[in-house]
Amino acid sequence: MAGSDATGHAGTPQSATTENIDSILTEDRRFPPPADFSAAAHIRSLDDYRAMQQTARRDPVAFWSGLARSEIQWHRPFNIAFDDSRAPYYSWFGGGQLNVSYNCLDRHLADRADKTAILFEGEPGDVRRISYSELHREVCRFANALKARGIGLGDRVVIYMPMVPEAVVAMLACARIGAIHSVVFGGFSSGSLRNRIEDASARAVITADGGHRDGRIVELKAACDLALSQGCGSVETVFVLRRAGNPVQMKGGRDIWWHEAAAGLSADCEPVWVDSEHPLFLLYTSGSTGTPKGIQHSSAGYLVVVAATMKWVFDIRDSDIFWCTADIGWITGHSYVVYGPLACGATVLMYEGAPAVPDAGRFWSICERHGVTIFYTAPTAIRSLMKMGDSIPARYDLSSLRLLGTVGEPINPEAWMWFRHVIGHERCPIVDTWWQTETGAIMIAPVPGAVTTKPGSCTLPLPGIEADIVDAEGRSITDPYQGGQLVIRRPWPSMLRAVWGNDKRYRETYWEPSGAHYYIAGDTAHRDREGYFWILGRSDDVLKVSGHRLGTMEIESALAAHPRVAEAAVIGKPDETKGETIFAFVVPKGARPTAEYAAELTRDLRAWVATQIGPIAKPETIRYADSLPKTRSGKIMRRLLRDIAQGVPITQDTSTLENEEIVKQLQGQV
Repeated sequence: MAGSDATGHAGTPQSATTENIDSILTEDRRFPPPADFSAAAHIRSLDDYRAMQQTARRDPVAFWSGLARSEIQWHRPFNIAFDDSRAPYYSWFGGGQLNVSYNCLDRHLADRADKTAILFEGEPGDVRRISYSELHREVCRFANALKARGIGLGDRVVIYMPMVPEAVVAMLACARIGAIHSVVFGGFSSGSLRNRIEDASARAVITADGGHRDGRIVELKAACDLALSQGCGSVETVFVLRRAGNPVQMKGGRDIWWHEAAAGLSADCEPVWVDSEHPLFLLYTSGSTGTPKGIQHSSAGYLVVVAATMKWVFDIRDSDIFWCTADIGWITGHSYVVYGPLACGATVLMYEGAPAVPDAGRFWSICERHGVTIFYTAPTAIRSLMKMGDSIPARYDLSSLRLLGTVGEPINPEAWMWFRHVIGHERCPIVDTWWQTETGAIMIAPVPGAVTTKPGSCTLPLPGIEADIVDAEGRSITDPYQGGQLVIRRPWPSMLRAVWGNDKRYRETYWEPSGAHYYIAGDTAHRDREGYFWILGRSDDVLKVSGHRLGTMEIESALAAHPRVAEAAVIGKPDETKGETIFAFVVPKGARPTAEYAAELTRDLRAWVATQIGPIAKPETIRYADSLPKTRSGKIMRRLLRDIAQGVPITQDTSTLENEEIVKQLQGQV
C-alpha cells in the first residue's frame, strides 16, 4: 500500500511530535507461502530473508554496493559507495558512470532481442507487441529527434501522454541523452500541467492529440495548448503523438508531430554516460495542500533498488507477463511499469483505459487473453470490481496468475480476502506493498516465497530498509498495537535526493522535525507481536475522538467488512464536545438506498462497527453514494470529503476525478 500516489502522490509528512495512536482492529488470519512457490522463488525461506536482513544490518553500505555491482551495468565503476558528509543530502556510488536507457535496453539485446518488452492493449481493443530490439530502435530514433531540437544533458522535458508505449519510449529517450524527464499524469488539468512545466523550466513538452479513457477521448493537446498560453516561456518545442485522431491545433515553429520529428533519423544513438547522482527524473507530488513538490531521483541508486525489488517482491522470472495497472504519471508507473521491469528484462503489459470498459470484466479478460502471471493494482480498483460481484471474474480463466499485489493505500482485510479467493483462487500469494514517491521503490512488503501474510498488513521491511515506528519524542515504540509515526532510520539508494529548486522545503518536510536523524514518511503505523507493520493512514488523517486518536484505515476496514458495504471512506468532522466526530461515506452493494433503507442500514453499520472495534469507533454520521470521489489513479480525495462534510465551498482542482458528478451527489446529501 504505497503511502504515495499509486500509487503515486504523497502528502506532506508531519512532525514526529504527535501523540501515539490507538490501534483498535485485530486480524488473526495467516497465510504461509505455498510450498511450490517457495521452492522456485528468488528468496525461498524465512531463514534466507532473515540472513539477508542481518547482512544488510551489519554493513548496509557493503550490502547496497554488492547489489549495485550485480543488478546494473556500469560504464565506469564507482569508487565511493556512500557519502553522508552533507546529510541529509546523501549520495551513493560516487565516481561511477552509467546510462539507465542502456541498462533497460542495450544489455538485453544479446539474449532477449526478440523477447516482447511491451505488450500493449488500447481501450478500443488494439494490441501491439514490441520486442526489446524494436523498443531499442524506437528509443534511439526519438532520442535523436530530441537532440535535433537542441535537447541535451540536464535539460528538463515534460511528458504529458496517455498510457501508450510511446510514453515509455519518451522516458527512455530522455534517459538516453541525459535529459531529465518529468511525467505529468494525463488526467491533470492544464493548470496543474502549467505549474509543473514552469517549476521545472522545461524546454520541451511531449504530448499526444488525445488518449482513450472510459469510452471517450481525453484531449491532451488542447490542455497542453491552454497551459502554454498562460505562461511556460521556457518551452521551445512540443512533440505531438498521433494517437486518438482527434483534431488539434499545431503552432508553427513550436509544435511538431512525433512521426515527422523521428522520420528518417538513425535508429542508433550512443548513450550519454552520466554520473551516478545525475537526476533521472522529477515527479511532482499532489498539489492539494500547496505548491506541488518536484521530487528528484538519481540515476544509479534508483535503478539499483527498483531492479532488486522486482526480484525480491515480485519474484520476477523470464517467463512472466507482468501487469502493473498504474499510469506512468505516478511513481508506481515509473518504478514498476518502466524502469524496474525493463532493467530485469521482463515483459510488461500496458493497458490504456479504464477498468470497466466495455464492462467490468475488462481486467480479467486482459489477464486471460494475454496470460498475465503477476497482477499489481490498487485497493480502490479491487473494491470497485469486488462491488460488481463474483460472477464477473468467474467467467474468465485466471489460471495463469501466480502472484497478486496491491499498491496505493492500505487494503482492508475483506478486500484482501476477496482478491485472494476470487482472483487468486487461494493459490496466489499477495504482496501488499508500502512505499512512496519519495522512497522510489518498495520499502515494506512480504517476500512472497518467505513471509507468511496477514490480510491488511504490509508485513516486514525489505532487506536494507530500517523502518521504525516512533513516539512524540522520536523513541521507538515497542508495545504491540501502539501506533506512531513511520520513519526510516538509515539512508537507502533509491531515496529522493532533493525537492527541485527548494532545499528548504526538502529539509523541513522530511528531515528537520527529527533533527535530520531519520526520514519522516508522514504515515502512521503500528507493529503487532510478530513485528508486522500495519499502516493506519496519513498523519493528517488521524481522528481525535473524545481523547482517543484513531486511524481511519481500521474504521474503513470494519465498515467494508459488512456484507452490505462495497467501499467506505472515513474522515473527521470538527465537534465542540468530542474534538472530532467520525463521518463515514459509504458505497453500498447494489443501488443507492432509499431513505428508509438508509436509516436502517445506518443503525446496522453503527452497531456493526461497535461490535467489530468498539463503541468509540461508531460513525456519528453516514452518507451514501454510488461511488467515492477518486482520481483516475484510484486515490480517494479525502480532503475533498472533509470539505463536503463541513459544507464548505470546493476550491481544490477536481479535474483528475474519474467522475466529477459524484461531488454534486455528495454535496446534495450533506
